[in-house]
Amino acid sequence: MVMESFISWIGGKKALRRKIVEEFPEKGTYSRYVEVFGGAGWVLFFLEKHARMEVYNDINGNLVNLFRCVKYHSDAVRQELQYILMSREQFFDAVEQAETRGMTDIQRAARFFILIKESFGTDLRSFGVRPRNFEKAKEYLDEVARRLDRVVIERLDFQHVLKTYDREDALFYLDPPYYETEKYYGDRFAPEDHERLKTALDSVRGRFVLSYNDCEYIRNLYRDYTVIEVDRPHNLVKKEVKPRYRELIIKNYI
Repeated sequence: MVMESFISWIGGKKALRRKIVEEFPEKGTYSRYVEVFGGAGWVLFFLEKHARMEVYNDINGNLVNLFRCVKYHSDAVRQELQYILMSREQFFDAVEQAETRGMTDIQRAARFFILIKESFGTDLRSFGVRPRNFEKAKEYLDEVARRLDRVVIERLDFQHVLKTYDREDALFYLDPPYYETEKYYGDRFAPEDHERLKTALDSVRGRFVLSYNDCEYIRNLYRDYTVIEVDRPHNLVKKEVKPRYRELIIKNYI
């Protein structure tokens, strides 16, 4: 059963998730599946279960807190969101409260959920003027909690995650900030981290699938690996007929 993610996130893989999963090794040949840069988890949610062990990781503390609270306390998150509407006033209240000291994890998760759902382009700052069924979004949290029931949720640097979960029957899916887009993430991913990631991947015993933007730098960096060209509509361009945005799927196996 294909599920939708319960949030949107910068660089989300909704449009490419099917192509990405098609490049995974045969199911049953890996016993652990690890999303190193979890984000909205579009690839995770694409299948009912990828492997016996599943791991979601992201370095963004608010994002990880939201996933954990939905996994363990979806009813409490819904209760915190009980009187929330698609409202400009409530959105900017959440913006002001988001970093308030002394909030519980549930309160913080609920406000972060509001910022994601009601902001323009998931920028977490500006109100998105568009219709949205907020009641349906809240109800969906229970279904998400069931999907996350056996998923391990981590907040670690990518190098630490690779080292912790690496073994021969592991499959890592990685969707790092794209080259020269690092500034849009704000999660401490520096330009030099592209090379640090490559160095870490060179030594893994398991298999990996990596998403990147199609550019000369990345093609050269991963020239010794299997590189597959894909494309999707460029959704950030406001044209009736959207141009195609080229991306790469990189693997350490054939």
